[in-house]
Amino acid sequence: MATILYLDFNKMMNNLILQIDTSTTVCSVALSEDGQTLAVIDLDEPNAHAAKLTVLIEQILREADRSVKQLAAIAVSMGPGSYTGLRIGVSTAKGLCYGLDVPLIAINTLEALFLGYKGQFGLQEHEAFIPMLDARRMEVYSAVYNHHSDLVKSTAAEIIDVNYYDRLLAVYSRVHLFGSGADKFEALFAGNDRVNVQLKFKASAAFLSKLAFEKLQNKAFEDIAYFEPFYLKDFVVMTKKKVGS
Repeated sequence: MATILYLDFNKMMNNLILQIDTSTTVCSVALSEDGQTLAVIDLDEPNAHAAKLTVLIEQILREADRSVKQLAAIAVSMGPGSYTGLRIGVSTAKGLCYGLDVPLIAINTLEALFLGYKGQFGLQEHEAFIPMLDARRMEVYSAVYNHHSDLVKSTAAEIIDVNYYDRLLAVYSRVHLFGSGADKFEALFAGNDRVNVQLKFKASAAFLSKLAFEKLQNKAFEDIAYFEPFYLKDFVVMTKKKVGS
């Protein structure tokens, strides 16, 4: 199912940014101005990135009565996340930047996810907030923020067990896990009321709006020719062993 939100388009778009997030299973596009999300489409279905990303971009511009020629920049979720998803999103963003002669803005996926959580749930004092993206098995890509929105632990690939957050809980009264990597830990932390697992909190291009506008103002642009997604880990092709080998 696609979630579509359209808000007020009456005022003139002076800093119109197209935002793309394909870091997870959600294929998401958004339009923003001055750090405010104007429209977003979140589509979570198989193979949506390859088949429907450009369709969603055309749809959001059409429904908003905007043209690609009005765009000031393209912002893309740079990772970490799905190798294939990131490759498709970044390639599409770079192609649009080349064709339209507009700058490319890259946003860390976990930072955007944190801001999205903050906007919906707020931040409680003396608690820690951990955006996480699903990797394989019990591994996630995650970072840690405090209630001041300070990054206290940088992005890393981590394997989580039941005691993993004991050191963090010696400093903070509670930790909050959210994002595509959090859901699989619901049972693991079911008996620990100091670890809150926020279920079904998904990435969205809408979460890029504030950071994208700040980078537009500061002209913090990427080199389109050389920019690559932040994969964090090398892509590994898994092959089945032949019987008897």
